[in-house]
Amino acid sequence: MSERLRLMAVHAHPDDESSKGAATMARYVREGAEVLVVTCTGGERGSVLNPKLQGNPEIEENIHEIRRAEMDKAREILGVDQAWLGFVDSGLPEGDPLPPLPDDCFAVQPVEKAAEPLVRLMREFRPHVVTTYDENGGYPHPDHIQTHQVSVAAFDAAGDPDAYREAGDPWQPLKLYYNQGISKARIEALHAAMLARGLESPYGEWLERWGDRPERDITTKVPCADYFELRDQALIAHATQVDPDGFWFRIPLDVQRDVWPTEDYELVRSLVDTELPEDDLFAGIRQAAKA
Repeated sequence: MSERLRLMAVHAHPDDESSKGAATMARYVREGAEVLVVTCTGGERGSVLNPKLQGNPEIEENIHEIRRAEMDKAREILGVDQAWLGFVDSGLPEGDPLPPLPDDCFAVQPVEKAAEPLVRLMREFRPHVVTTYDENGGYPHPDHIQTHQVSVAAFDAAGDPDAYREAGDPWQPLKLYYNQGISKARIEALHAAMLARGLESPYGEWLERWGDRPERDITTKVPCADYFELRDQALIAHATQVDPDGFWFRIPLDVQRDVWPTEDYELVRSLVDTELPEDDLFAGIRQAAKA
């Protein structure tokens, strides 16, 4: 191509970029693509989830600055660029009934207002591909659901010259994907592989609770097993959020590479011709550039 491929990954909080699609991003960066992570909020209302760091008043008082520093470390490990959208974390409401969300938070902003800074970034960075969450947010955190809504709105508006006229010259991204890293097929495959090797699987109770919820349509599997270690290093860089001895690291990397060497996505918008299933987020874009 006469210009570098560009990928934008839109996430709700610092650490989401390292748990969803991180190996894919690391691979594309090292293949010469430009990758920009957009983080919608600062994670200010996130709890300290690493039990080794809980109860530290200095961390709790400075969680915003600490999470920014963690993001810097993860960004350097993955090799990506990163931008803050500037909204305030909504927190995860708990209780029955659920309490109202804070008045200043991301999730209560009107979508058309919250999409404006993302449209501006899209027009500046000019991504060919955008990734984000599905309509369920991946899981039903209010910031994840809002990230989905804002990302879809911005994808549709960025190329419209009549939308957000003060936000820069129009640019239309060509493909939009939802991250689909946690599928039942993947969890079952890893669970079976652990048992077959005589190892304890962390997924037994999880699968028992899975139920009959419908599965998402996985259209695209990106081979990126060579970058799983970098993915884990980036995730561990978010020290307040991730226990390096915790649940997410109980499947050995050699098992993951052997059993499920891809990160998975659902293609939901494409303005280029592409054949499904895919093994490349830029499928169709590379071909169109060569035509």
